[in-house]
Amino acid sequence: MATLKEHAPATVPPPFSRYSLGVEVTGAERWLLLSGQVGVDPAGTLAEGAEAQIEQAWRNILAILESAGMDADNLVKVTVFLTRREDLAAYRRARDRVLGTAKPASSLLFVAGLADPAWLAEIEAVAAQ
Repeated sequence: MATLKEHAPATVPPPFSRYSLGVEVTGAERWLLLSGQVGVDPAGTLAEGAEAQIEQAWRNILAILESAGMDADNLVKVTVFLTRREDLAAYRRARDRVLGTAKPASSLLFVAGLADPAWLAEIEAVAAQ
């Protein structure tokens, strides 16, 4: 079973929100790499608004983790792509609501666009167990 250990040395600035600066994985028997998820539900409906799209993307990630016998605590690294800077606070609210206390390492980028212009966010992830 994998053990995840957070690294936050005093010699670097602390995280700007709730995520880990580094996550060490030991004893992992399985790795799961998740393709980018967007705010589309299983019926193919795009959620309305940035926060709803972000929350749906996280719910899609949790569903994939669950299908592999994992949960948010198995997340090692996430990469987030937002198309609008004004959605940063919405991203953080949705992340905190859905992930609970999980704090994977994280990168967040603002991009000019995603594969579908209606998509406002995409989240990819790596998990270990």
